[in-house]
Amino acid sequence: MIEGAQLRDAFISAAHHIENQKQAVDALNVFPVPDGDTGTNMSMTITAAARELSTLDDNTTVAEASHTAAAALLRGARGNSGVILSLLFRGFSKGLAGKKQADGADIAQALQKGVEAAYKAVMKPTEGTILTVARMAAERAKVVCKKENDPVLVWGEVIDAAKDALAKTPELLPVLKKAGVVDAGGQGLVVIFEGMMSVFADGAIIESKAQTEKKIAVSWDEDSRDAAAEYEGEDITFTYCTEFIVVKKEGAEDSLKLRAYLESIGDSAVVVDDDEIIKCHVHTDNPGNALQEGLKFGSLINLKIDNMRDQFEKKKQGRKKKAQAPEYVPVDPNREYGFVAVAAGEGLQTLFKELGVDNVVSGGQTMNPSTEDILTAIHATPAKTVFVLPNNKNIIMAAEQAIKLADRRVFVLQTRTVPQGMTAMLNFDPDADAEHNQMAMTEAYERVSTGSVTFAARDSDFDGHDIKKGEILALENGKLAFVTTDLVKAVTKLTRSLLKKDTAFVTVYYGCDVTSEQAEAVEEALRQKLPEDVEFTMLSGGQPVYYFLIAAE
Repeated sequence: MIEGAQLRDAFISAAHHIENQKQAVDALNVFPVPDGDTGTNMSMTITAAARELSTLDDNTTVAEASHTAAAALLRGARGNSGVILSLLFRGFSKGLAGKKQADGADIAQALQKGVEAAYKAVMKPTEGTILTVARMAAERAKVVCKKENDPVLVWGEVIDAAKDALAKTPELLPVLKKAGVVDAGGQGLVVIFEGMMSVFADGAIIESKAQTEKKIAVSWDEDSRDAAAEYEGEDITFTYCTEFIVVKKEGAEDSLKLRAYLESIGDSAVVVDDDEIIKCHVHTDNPGNALQEGLKFGSLINLKIDNMRDQFEKKKQGRKKKAQAPEYVPVDPNREYGFVAVAAGEGLQTLFKELGVDNVVSGGQTMNPSTEDILTAIHATPAKTVFVLPNNKNIIMAAEQAIKLADRRVFVLQTRTVPQGMTAMLNFDPDADAEHNQMAMTEAYERVSTGSVTFAARDSDFDGHDIKKGEILALENGKLAFVTTDLVKAVTKLTRSLLKKDTAFVTVYYGCDVTSEQAEAVEEALRQKLPEDVEFTMLSGGQPVYYFLIAAE
């Protein structure tokens, strides 16, 4: 039988194992654009769970351990791979609900529920990915547990089946076969399963190579949170930063009542809930009262109380100030709409704010923000309805997970590029209802053609192109158009390729790695080659990764 403490340690071991191998998993991304972040996203997602799990004692049950992991995974989910991982273990948690221990059949059933949850959540499941690896592993477990109920043996079969499935991913996805690699997400899942097996079979938590380095931060859940940074130069009104999770009891009252109480005894109250838990945060002089009120809604786990006055004094003595996430802001009943956008680069972030975006989450290609990052920005936007613009296809799923966690209405527009996000904002109508705006903004951004100019991260052979590391890549609506070594030629040729008969506007954003001389050369070339009836604008986006972003509409 697997005990709760074993499952707790297994998740922690898995987090260490994927952290140690994240660069190898990142390197499996088949496209030569430097977007190899699958391993990093999976590592950051499960590290959020490991941090929460480390607070559980040895008396925990498999139900408590899996539930704690699932809740933290959801909030820490980054990128599509991280979101799918969180969905797998959320379903896994539901399969172990109410259990103190788990045998082989329990594990098989839980894994099957995890696979069902993940497939159900993905609109168009693609075989040859992490989904295939998880599904085939669950199918093997279902068969094996009928003959052998030892959970360690069952998990060993899970790993073998996952590896077999992983080896077959190139046959299911031609792009993998062409590049000669297996699916990165599937490989990451195998690594995680192996990390768990180290505990199940040998009782050994795999050690993280980075245990002595700074831990990855996840919003205000970070153990080393510098709460005093919030109050530099101000008087501290309340002494104790109090955080806890309520595991909801059957028939628990609406969590809004708990938030109202916390707001009455302090400030900075944040209450986020889902079907099973309520995550609470408040600054107060009476943390005991906050905990007592929480007990009315269910049992408490992951309690954390910090003396902020003491932290502030340490800060004045030289403690390094940390960046703070935007603070929670209650909904303003007089404010109908608000906006959150994801973008990297000072210029792009400024442009979004000028268009009316309330909060810009720093992120984009290779820098996917977590669900919790996006949720924090939503809760810092005091509107009854908040529109979210992910502006990257790998951030859409993480943004959509925030919908059910938010305490206000949220619409996620599936913008895949920054230019699409800009156009969506320009087509917002403050006098229309939310549904009409969602439709109109979507129709508008779908008419935008986007070009991107970047560089190859490594040598590769992709889609008939022999690509060398450092060469300039031109992408048209996300697909590789051509390869060159001439930056000006790349931008002008790609821009002309984006033009249609009815194109009226072309906007080009240059990145942080583009010199003023290069920007001027590109602008001069485009003004000479673009038709006179096309309005052309050149702006500093300051974005990383991409030398130029081009919008044609």
